[in-house]
Amino acid sequence: MTPRATYRLQLHRDFPFAQAEAIVPYLALLGISHLYASPITAARSGSLHGYDVVDPTRVNPELGGEEGLRRLVAALREHDMGLIIDIVPNHMGVAGGENRWWNDVLKHGRESRYAHFFDIDWREKLLLPILGAPFEQVLADGQIAVETQGGEPHLVVYGEHRLPLRNGDGGGDDIAALLERQHYRLGWWRAANDELNWRRFFTVSELAALRIEDPDVFESTHALYFRLYEEGLIAGVRVDHVDGLTDPAGYCRMLRERFDAIRPSERAYIVIEKILGAGEALSRAWGVDGTSGYDFMEQAAALLHDPAGEAPLGALWHEISGRPAQFPPEEFAARQDMLRWAFEGQLDACVAAFHALAQSAPQTRGLTAGMLRRALERLLWVLPVYRTYGTGAGAPDGDEAIREAAREAARRFTPPGEADVVEGVLGWLAGSGAGDPALAAEAVRRFQQLSAPIAAKAVEDTAFYRYGRLLSRTDVGFDPARFSLSPDEFHQACTVRAGDFPASMLATATHDHKRGEDVRARLAVLSEIPGEWRERIEQWTRMAAAQGDGVAPADRYVLFQTVFGAWPEGLSPDDAEGLADYAERIAAWQQKALREAKLRSSWEAPDEEYEARCNALVDRLLGPVSAFAVQMHDFVVRTAGAARANMLVQAALRLTVPGMPDTYQGTELPDFSLVDPDNRRPVDFALRERLLTSGDHPKLALIAQLLELRRKHPGLFRDGGYRPAEVSGPRGGHVLAFERYEGERRLCCAMAIRCAPALLGGSAPAPATAWWEGTEIAFESEKIPARNCFDGSPAFVRLAT
Repeated sequence: MTPRATYRLQLHRDFPFAQAEAIVPYLALLGISHLYASPITAARSGSLHGYDVVDPTRVNPELGGEEGLRRLVAALREHDMGLIIDIVPNHMGVAGGENRWWNDVLKHGRESRYAHFFDIDWREKLLLPILGAPFEQVLADGQIAVETQGGEPHLVVYGEHRLPLRNGDGGGDDIAALLERQHYRLGWWRAANDELNWRRFFTVSELAALRIEDPDVFESTHALYFRLYEEGLIAGVRVDHVDGLTDPAGYCRMLRERFDAIRPSERAYIVIEKILGAGEALSRAWGVDGTSGYDFMEQAAALLHDPAGEAPLGALWHEISGRPAQFPPEEFAARQDMLRWAFEGQLDACVAAFHALAQSAPQTRGLTAGMLRRALERLLWVLPVYRTYGTGAGAPDGDEAIREAAREAARRFTPPGEADVVEGVLGWLAGSGAGDPALAAEAVRRFQQLSAPIAAKAVEDTAFYRYGRLLSRTDVGFDPARFSLSPDEFHQACTVRAGDFPASMLATATHDHKRGEDVRARLAVLSEIPGEWRERIEQWTRMAAAQGDGVAPADRYVLFQTVFGAWPEGLSPDDAEGLADYAERIAAWQQKALREAKLRSSWEAPDEEYEARCNALVDRLLGPVSAFAVQMHDFVVRTAGAARANMLVQAALRLTVPGMPDTYQGTELPDFSLVDPDNRRPVDFALRERLLTSGDHPKLALIAQLLELRRKHPGLFRDGGYRPAEVSGPRGGHVLAFERYEGERRLCCAMAIRCAPALLGGSAPAPATAWWEGTEIAFESEKIPARNCFDGSPAFVRLAT
């Protein structure tokens, strides 16, 4: 059954199945058809997210186990609701000694029955980068010992890591000699980037990648999901990080095949976590229902931004920071940095694979490893998407434009005389290169499984934290190079989705977002008033500089944006307790932002002195009744109407355009959260239920109203068409209008956009009716004056027959 509307919950030991079960009546009242849960399989003890799965064959006991799951599903069924679960085929958690498959590999090496489950290069011992210093130093410090537990000896490191030993090992010899006989070697954590001989998730050495393309691995890791589906306990899945797999398209088609074979009369709902690059389209041949919604999140956010703000805000950022006004140079530098700093080992393996391939054909035998390395580096610097999808023997048609874009972008960086080497690599990616087919498949696999983490770590986890033109344009799946989206472009995206993926998930907030949906909505207002924003920044900068804060101007500017965007609803500048709580949240965000940017601090080498100066600035700015707090509060109040307009429009779009809307936990009320773990804080569901019953909150009331429409008319939203409406008149550029239609039934929708100048200083989320004079919206069968649509609300939705 295709979900009508989902509600995403982050499950963990402090919010298990039982607590999810308790809120089912509220979700049903809200209008939700399916609960959409974070991973439910056994994860590392105490995991707060569930993506560090240690056993995909059983339901997480910390959540209540299978018994708790069945009780939750029973409660859902009582309210005619279903369950969608998040699955993690790309990797497993291997830290903490809880993964029996990984432990078996450590104990038995390549003879383990699970050795082929993980992507390990067995030409050397498996490296475990768990030491805080070089091996000799840790050994000399007595931090490595042998202990017996349950009658079996283990190697214990730092009293924390328990590692299995080969059969027959454990006593008599010194530690160094004992380790020489093991199938693994202990290494300094800093060596992982250069020497790791197994594929991990991004740069996280606690997560080992799986060879899901192997049928044995696929069946072993998916048996539970298929059984749950066969028993009717789940209605479908969301696939985590599909681009990490060897063959995402093949995996998705296999998943569809298996689900369809289990229950031929129904269609399982399958969406994938897929970051689509600018102009990239998801192929219908994959057999999925769409993405998990980052693409829509990007489109809705971009629509709210005024293109007129791009140049002045870019100039302001460059003037303050000295960094590029545009995003592409920042992305390019971050890709170079991350390839050099974090993926040297993977790059070496990729070069070796291409060199072996080149040596297998006479026409490419002259290509040296150095030439291939330079070609691969340059393509990885400029690839415009996460990855291509070649198999070594061929490639989908959609890859051609990507290869051409990479070819053009790499040309200016390619050493003289080596353009043919780049061409050779592109030929192999296309499936047309010479050489041994098996070696080609291996080389292409390694390139594609390297390009995806490079994109993720360089763009979203580095460049996004370095680029501060306007933070509402730097979030997961966003393209900061595109400042805004025109109504016509938004219509086009909706039309394509209606035709290709009408059930694709629509999200405006996720467990991975860097800023809550309403933080972005508020920040988007700045695109409409860049002049006033500059004046405020100049004033606040003088105020901070007068105190000699010692904080880099770029970091201070990003801080100002964040404090404005995330300012909690109802926080006053004389609320000492509220300000202290907010300062604590901002300080946690700031530390992460500084370390992810890797410019003045980092996770690997934190500059604690600089971070302390930044935290001191936060404490001064957000002290009770500080001049800054008073002025910031004044600015938040001044822009409240405009921000509220964006918040309501964003919510209305998610629930009316083609696609299946997801509500992230708690965001039915204003979502001023920051990056995790801030966006995973406990949710007050009792408050939301009270407000839903009373109808007293405009955002919650709007969401409930539109979800009720979806409940009453599921076909209109599931199968209905999408038709842009023409808008004319002096305020025509401030309206996005469209119709959803099915037979004679029509839903007329109009959204007021980019109206901030008319809303400043007030709390109303829509301009006065007189402001719309002369502007008209032409739906298919009727014309409506805009003043009749936006009387008190920026979102007009009316059902007509």
